[in-house]
Amino acid sequence: MAIYLTQESRVLVQGMTGGEGMKHTRRMLAAGTNVVGGVNPRKAGRTVDFDDRAVPVFGSVAQGMAETGADATVVFVPPAFAKAAVTEAADAGIGLAVVITEGIPVHDTVAFTTHAARRGTRVIGPNCPGLITPGQSNAGIIPADITKPGRIGLVSKSGTLTYQLMYELRDTGFSTCVGIGGDPVVGTTHIDCLAAFEDDPDTELIVLVGEIGGDAEERAAAYVRDHVTKPVVGYIAGFTAPEGKTMGHAGAIVSGSSGTARAKKEALEAVGVRVGDTPTRTARLAQEALDAAE
Repeated sequence: MAIYLTQESRVLVQGMTGGEGMKHTRRMLAAGTNVVGGVNPRKAGRTVDFDDRAVPVFGSVAQGMAETGADATVVFVPPAFAKAAVTEAADAGIGLAVVITEGIPVHDTVAFTTHAARRGTRVIGPNCPGLITPGQSNAGIIPADITKPGRIGLVSKSGTLTYQLMYELRDTGFSTCVGIGGDPVVGTTHIDCLAAFEDDPDTELIVLVGEIGGDAEERAAAYVRDHVTKPVVGYIAGFTAPEGKTMGHAGAIVSGSSGTARAKKEALEAVGVRVGDTPTRTARLAQEALDAAE
C-alpha cells in the first residue's frame, strides 16, 4: 500500500520539455514512474525520447488526461507561470498536482491551493521535492535509489532531511515519503499526511520532520494526540537558529519563543512523540519503535 502515489498512477509533467523537466522526467522514468505525457502548448504533437521510451507532448492538461487517463501531474514551470499551470490542472480535474517550483509568490500559492481544493485536486508543495512510493512510483526530484519499500511513512518540510532520513532508514524502508515543502502556504500539510498514513494498513510507523517557523508542528502534535494510534517519531531542524531571523525556507521565521525548535519539540513530546536531536538519532528512535512493536 501507499498514500497518494502508486504504481497505478499515470503522471503528466508540466514543463517536461525544459531543462529541469527533461532531467527529472528521465529520473522518474528510471524509477518506474508511469510518465504518460508532457504538457507544453507550443510543442503539442511532438514526442520526446527518453532512452527506450517516447513520451508524447500535449497542448493542455485536459488533452493529456483525455488521451492517457492521467491522474497526476508534476509541475516544473517557472514561478511566474506556476499559478496558471496548477489552476489549469485543477480545472481539468486531475487528482494530484506535485509542485516542485520554488520562488512562487505567496499570494499566487494561496490562490492556486484554494482553487485546487475547491476542484478536488490535492496539491503537494510548492517548493518541495515531491513524493515517492519506493518500488512503485516517484513524482518529483527525490532520489529513488537511496531506500527501498518498507513499513515507515515519512512526511517532511525539508527536502534534504527527507533524503537523509530515507538513507538512514534504508534497511527498513518506506511505504511513502512525502516532501510537503517549507513555504508559509502549502497544499498538503503534516496533518493531511498523518491522517493518510494512519489509514494505510502497511504503514506501521510515521516519521515527521519539521523545522522552525510557524505552528504546523504544534498543530500536528494536537492531531497526533486526538487521532493517531500508530507510533510517531519526530525531528525538528533549527535548534541553533537565532531568534528574529528568516532562515532557509520562506516559512522559517522565529519570533520570541513562537516557532522555535524547542517549542515544537516540547509540543510533540507532550503527546508521546519521541523526538530525536539529530537525524541519525531520529532514525535510531524509529527503528527502536518498530522493534518494540514486533
